[in-house]
Amino acid sequence: MPLDVSQHPCFNSDVRHKVARVHLPVAPLCNIQCKFCNRRYDCANESRPGVTSVVLSPGQALYYLDNLMEKTPEIKVVGIAGPGDPFANVKETMETLRLVRKHYPSMLLCVASNGLQTAAYAEELAELEVSHVTLTINAVDPEIGANIYAWVRDGKRIYRGVDGASLLLERQTAAVKALASRGVTVKVNAIVVPGVNDGHISAIAQSVSEWGASILNAIPLYPVAGTEFGDIPTPTPESMKELRGELRQYLPQMEHCTRCRADAVGLLGAAPNPEHLIQLEKAASQPINPQEQRPYVAVASREGMLVNMHLGEADKFYIYGEEKGRYQLMASRAAPAPGGGNERWNDLADSLKDCRAVLAASAGKTPSMVLEQRGLRVVMMEGLIEEGLDAVYRNLPIRAPLRKEHACGSGASCGGNGMGCM
Repeated sequence: MPLDVSQHPCFNSDVRHKVARVHLPVAPLCNIQCKFCNRRYDCANESRPGVTSVVLSPGQALYYLDNLMEKTPEIKVVGIAGPGDPFANVKETMETLRLVRKHYPSMLLCVASNGLQTAAYAEELAELEVSHVTLTINAVDPEIGANIYAWVRDGKRIYRGVDGASLLLERQTAAVKALASRGVTVKVNAIVVPGVNDGHISAIAQSVSEWGASILNAIPLYPVAGTEFGDIPTPTPESMKELRGELRQYLPQMEHCTRCRADAVGLLGAAPNPEHLIQLEKAASQPINPQEQRPYVAVASREGMLVNMHLGEADKFYIYGEEKGRYQLMASRAAPAPGGGNERWNDLADSLKDCRAVLAASAGKTPSMVLEQRGLRVVMMEGLIEEGLDAVYRNLPIRAPLRKEHACGSGASCGGNGMGCM
């Protein structure tokens, strides 16, 4: 059954009050830092890109979608729009798209990206029948782009200034062309920043039209406190109306954008439904792969009261479960002997195969990756074990450890410099 692409509310304003969409927040990391962006993963009160209440695994995302569809059958579109960039989290993004396509063959799929790594996946996106891709392109002149992007990360290398903007533009050009040539509808978002690129938007529209884009969405800057552009005033409605009039000579204009959150759900512009947030938090509290029976949580603790041991130094793990609304110590299990590389962590995964998470004061990247690939979420925290169990079973906030590892720029008030914490 062919997909009805006319049912996408972002691309067809005639259906925006009848057709709902959902964004699945499975992509927390980003590979560029825009001077107007502050990614906050836990804010329920802001409605803008880069914001979500939780981040889901692909399996949790499908669990969430299944529950949503029971009560919101008008959802016709599933999108991935962050809170970072989908292709800085390509494994999670592509796995989520595959799961949704398998379980919902007639669902429209869309992705929103900065375009840095998108072209490499254009073929697979087309094979999955991803019908719409949005690329945010804020400059087609690297000199102007250098004033918008603090840095661009390609693999392990950081580019700044004109070098970063030039690399990004090269990749964005390739992405638009690769997608359009495969029949994927490309929408270009351009953030209008007064005094920076507001006189350059027509050049963007002309260029992306020549590359194969189908529609342009000129978005007025949303000043975000704590960012470099936080004090720049947003463009006036009158100036945006005039600008869009100029841009129509190049591309049709989207004028009903609501600047959706990375976990948006429902009709465009509709007030958030508290039930949807409940469903989202319920999904986040499930095992990484919700279809697995994993009722327990393992804890690295010296005395069985606090989470206070590094994952690698624990010689045993306390195993907790929930019974009748109360947490119970079920057992303790010996940890595999040190050494052996990844084999040690696979042995630990085997030992904890009935656990949905392991709580530890800190953990290295390699064991965390191995365990999470085996369906075992690694939660780094310090404090009472009960706080950690609440975080896992009820998706409540936890006390972060002093040495917590995180992606540069992922903090609530840190834009990041691409070089990690100093």
